[in-house]
Amino acid sequence: MRFRHRAAAGLATLLLPLSGLVALAGPAQAATSATATYAKTQDWGSGFEGKWTVKNTGTTTIDSWTVEWDFPSGTKVTSAWDATVTNSGDHWTAKNKGWNGTLAPGASVSFGFNGSGSGAPSHCKLNGGGCDGTSVPGDEAPSAPGTPTASDITDTSVKLSWSAATDDKGIKNYDVLRDGAPVATVTGTSYTDTGLTKGTDYSYSVQARDTADQTGPVSGAVRVRTTGETEEPPPGDKIKLGYFTEWGVYGRNYHVKNLVTSGSAAKITHINYAFGNVVNGQCKLDDSYAATDQAYTADKSVSGQADTWDQPLRGSFNQLRQLKEKYPHIKILYSFGGWTYSGGFGQAAQNPAAFAKSCKAVVEDPRWADVFDGIDIDWEYPNACGLTCDNSGPEAFENLSRALRAEFGDDYLVTAAITADGSNGGKLDAADYAGAAQYLDWYNVMTYDYFGAFDKDGPTAPHSPLTSYNGIPQEGFNSAAAIAKLKAKGVPASKLLLGIGFYGRGWTGVTQSTPGGSATGPAPGTYEAGIEDYKVLKNSCPATGTVAGTAYAYCGSNWWSYDTPSTINGKMSWAKSQGLGGAFFWEFSGDTTNGELVSAIDSGLR
Repeated sequence: MRFRHRAAAGLATLLLPLSGLVALAGPAQAATSATATYAKTQDWGSGFEGKWTVKNTGTTTIDSWTVEWDFPSGTKVTSAWDATVTNSGDHWTAKNKGWNGTLAPGASVSFGFNGSGSGAPSHCKLNGGGCDGTSVPGDEAPSAPGTPTASDITDTSVKLSWSAATDDKGIKNYDVLRDGAPVATVTGTSYTDTGLTKGTDYSYSVQARDTADQTGPVSGAVRVRTTGETEEPPPGDKIKLGYFTEWGVYGRNYHVKNLVTSGSAAKITHINYAFGNVVNGQCKLDDSYAATDQAYTADKSVSGQADTWDQPLRGSFNQLRQLKEKYPHIKILYSFGGWTYSGGFGQAAQNPAAFAKSCKAVVEDPRWADVFDGIDIDWEYPNACGLTCDNSGPEAFENLSRALRAEFGDDYLVTAAITADGSNGGKLDAADYAGAAQYLDWYNVMTYDYFGAFDKDGPTAPHSPLTSYNGIPQEGFNSAAAIAKLKAKGVPASKLLLGIGFYGRGWTGVTQSTPGGSATGPAPGTYEAGIEDYKVLKNSCPATGTVAGTAYAYCGSNWWSYDTPSTINGKMSWAKSQGLGGAFFWEFSGDTTNGELVSAIDSGLR
């Protein structure tokens, strides 16, 4: 039995966008259509393996294919196979070989490469076409609709109207974009957007689609601020913490402003920015482009102001700074490690004081010293095995925690994400978590990823059970067991946060609707097989039952487990009954656009 945790809890998430799929598509030739998808199939810290798959989704044969994309600075292809790959700066081009350029309708071909860096592809084209898989050469794309006008603005809604686009074959419908993301598709030239947060800025634009499903250029944007004032959460003693992933700004297109537009920023108390790296025994900024360099336009910026080329700080760090100005109650911690980057902690434990000093230098870099209120350490796992195995000894984690507190002092938060393996002789018994707790403000107990399709044959089981149940595959693999063990070791309940996953884990080839069934492998997922966001599962495979305080769903031959607003409410009630310090979750982008899981945590802890 393997026991995994999701990048700050765990493998699957930390590898995003490393393991993320980016849908890319464009025209191959007249009367054809095609798609290209990218996946990172392996990652070994200093490099990775990527794979592109080109598929003919049309009705006529494609004679050749060319895939183009951009990598952020620092990410590059080092070798390739089954395609000729060249580059001009950060722009990369892959052309078919002489033997694999022809694709019959429905056929597909893959090529791969080794690379270095941690970025994801963007601005992709297939045979010169766009990336939406709908462009048809020889058919004129629609014009841009008129810039929307806003009316009937309330605390929670706004009416949008725009002038029609034109097209040689006719307009089919319009996509309404809120802050650059589609929120509705309508046939007319008006739409009322509801469920908004009062006192919040939004940006709206529209895009036309013709009868061939081609999309035209996006219209100009109108900025709207809902009426009323932004509400600060009432005072309380419960922590509500969410992880914001550095790589989420790429394939997931999830940015700091999404915390505002979803209403989540007003309902949380803390954010963990994940992840910084641990290299040569020291803390290190990982993706500088995402963190400090990416330029934001006005419509995607928390402040509503566009970044300039010469400002000293851009990227997510600057957006977090703006978020704190808007929501001064939020505290932000810089999280280091995670599933992929935990291999560096063993060396760090050899000189804890030097490690702590390096971390302080990164967290308190003068360019963003005002952004972070503390540090979070996600070591998976001290004196135990995760992606790699550590043999630093049971005292290493306490030594590291002591050094961090000495370096950061009492004015900073110092926390840690830890295993939730409550089994006898399991990971919670491998290190001195009680001894380390005296130096830490709290533990994020990763009470999820207990079971999943990393055991491809099953049995099916909920990945985040609150309690044990008849037939559970491994005793001690549940939240109650982990919390009880930590309390028994002497960790105060107020220093324990219950973990919630904003995603599900699933199998395919399942014939039994209830837990305990056999399977043939992982269920299909958007970014990685066996894993899917809650925002997708709630519609694609709605819950059909509950077990051990969490939900499961059976649809077709797929079986999924995940938390819903209802089960989260039950878990929050349990957390309060146990005197826990609050809850945390992995991670924001798995929630719906209106933040319904964050809302469930917030209301459940009041």
